Amino acid sequence: MSDYEMMDKEEIYSKVLRAGRRTYFFDVRATKAGDYYLTITESKKFTNDDGSFHYKKHKIYLYKEDFTEFREILAEMTDYIINEKGEEVISERHQKDFKRDDDFVANEAKTPEDTEPSIDSFTDISFDDI
Repeated sequence: MSDYEMMDKEEIYSKVLRAGRRTYFFDVRATKAGDYYLTITESKKFTNDDGSFHYKKHKIYLYKEDFTEFREILAEMTDYIINEKGEEVISERHQKDFKRDDDFVANEAKTPEDTEPSIDSFTDISFDDI
């Protein structure tokens, strides 16, 4: 393995944020030229029917030239969400004791072809208005 490959594998500085089924890894790494960049990895745990599990990972690479704008937009977006909806999580799915309703599961599985549109879903149009 070359020195570059070793440097790419080696984290210079790392932090981990555990958030339920998701874990976020923040890793400072070095470029070939010796400069630093940030990788942010989201790892999400999924359990198979047989009880085994696997992880799905998504990674972004953030370079120094993008830090200022990234930080500004991230702050703006998170502030917007907090200002509009507050800090309390309002989704039932995020509650530890959440159980899906059987009616919800049945309706969620339906495709548009499974349901007939009702007469109420149509709008009367008068071509004289056009």
